[in-house]
Amino acid sequence: MSDSTRATLRDLLALRYEDLKRRLTWRLGSSELASDALHDTWVHLEDRSEESGPVKSPAAYLMRMATNLALDRLQRDRRYMSADEVDTLMLEIADPAPGPAQTVAARDEVEALARLIDSMPPRRRAIFLAVRVEERSNQEVAVRFGVSTRLVGLELKRAHEYCMAHMPKHE
Repeated sequence: MSDSTRATLRDLLALRYEDLKRRLTWRLGSSELASDALHDTWVHLEDRSEESGPVKSPAAYLMRMATNLALDRLQRDRRYMSADEVDTLMLEIADPAPGPAQTVAARDEVEALARLIDSMPPRRRAIFLAVRVEERSNQEVAVRFGVSTRLVGLELKRAHEYCMAHMPKHE
């Protein structure tokens, strides 16, 4: 934007400030937002350095610029919540930590699973613990117990089915 165009627009903004503010207030629904938008327009005019052609309708150009800057400000302000909004939201969020009843139920479930694992045949229990607790691969466990990887898979399947069939159901 040329210096003469910028000066013309600044002069027009200063000269017609009240009219522009009234029109912006009507358009935006807020006198404060209209004032802020006109201030932003003034600053924006000062900062503009790119070259553009002549402005055919300076008043319309200023209104469009102010409106766009106001809409940008509204969009930017919507991204942030007030302290009251944050407090209200925080009260509505459920605490993800388990309560005492959930903790007791989880402990009971772990104890029931431990009893089930202890009641499995020794080889099945050892294979199950090696794969699921020690995180060994089926191949490693097969070598360790001198059995095929297919048998390790079968023992794991049986161990899982046994646990699923005998674990207490929660509802």
